Amino acid sequence: MNILIAPDSFKGSLSSMEIINTVKKAIHAHFKDARVIDVPIADGGEGTVEAIVTACRGSYKKTSVLDPLLREITATYGVIDNGKTAIIEMAEASGLMLLKQEERDPLKTSTYGTGQLIKRVLDEGIRNIIIGIGGSSTNDGGIGAAMALGVNFLDADGNEIGHGGKELLKIETIDISNLDPRLKDCNIKVICDVTNPLTGKEGATFIYGGQKGANKEILHILEEGMVHYRHKLEKLMGEDVGSIEGAGAAGGLGAALLAFFKARLLPGIETVLDIIDFESLLQDVDLVITGEGNIDGQSIYGKVPVGVGKLCKEKNIPVLAIVGGMGVGAQDVYNYGIDSIMVTVNKSMALDEAMNTAEKLLYDSADRALRMIKMGMRIQASKRAL
Repeated sequence: MNILIAPDSFKGSLSSMEIINTVKKAIHAHFKDARVIDVPIADGGEGTVEAIVTACRGSYKKTSVLDPLLREITATYGVIDNGKTAIIEMAEASGLMLLKQEERDPLKTSTYGTGQLIKRVLDEGIRNIIIGIGGSSTNDGGIGAAMALGVNFLDADGNEIGHGGKELLKIETIDISNLDPRLKDCNIKVICDVTNPLTGKEGATFIYGGQKGANKEILHILEEGMVHYRHKLEKLMGEDVGSIEGAGAAGGLGAALLAFFKARLLPGIETVLDIIDFESLLQDVDLVITGEGNIDGQSIYGKVPVGVGKLCKEKNIPVLAIVGGMGVGAQDVYNYGIDSIMVTVNKSMALDEAMNTAEKLLYDSADRALRMIKMGMRIQASKRAL
């Protein structure tokens, strides 16, 4: 039996590779001779570098950058294609995971470290860059990243503004004369799993600002600044970049990447699956196991299990999704190539308990699923014997 394991991470508890290794143990407990193919998957957020580097047999590198609150940290990025392409996660430098709960404040958090990551790969001579922009802690419109690469944002007195969403309203002039000239030679692809515009009810601030630490009062301050920034961008570029789908991704980093870096925003899971040539990995596969932390009706909109399921459905390969939880509308995924869902939680428990025992719960759920598969095989064998 050939089994391919292709899960997203369980955010906050297990990485894609931790999930793969745990499920693999359960597989070999039931099918000792099974051939297992490891394919960690991500949709542009946490785990994107790992997924692409693993599948493409690339390598990892580390560099010093500033975190969302401008503290020095070490960030990891990947290199593939014989050193010609770099894979960056903005979350490594500017992600929510880098902050304690009480530190979350989009008035202050900056994407500057993400710009430093881009500058580092430029320094290495790399001109093909793939950036995953999920997991942001910021709402600064990407001005921090732009600053790191030479863009000057000036106030009414001609002074450079500071960092964070609170500074957007101060922008009077955007000067791109010092923008790093190497960007002109770059091919930058941005993996983005959201389509939000920069401003408005469906924009960066009102949809995602709350989870980054903004209360209602702060949301309105941030939105006022973002609207002002959008107008300044339009005046500079001669077009309304803020209206483009995905401009509001990562607190507006999408808009900055479009405007200053001439990047292309691409759909998350489809792009990752294409980069790693996932379809070719399905050859001779009998079963695919995928999963994510929680599956619900929103999972059909670009989440990992459905992206995997769609390609498997084309090849008539059965797909099992092992997930941390099921929400409203989860059954919708059955129309997209997912054949069954197995939930890891096996009793009534608090979220903290589920997170702290995630590996044990995952093994138990995989064990239950594989026992059911073996039972089905026995039924089929009995039918053949009649």
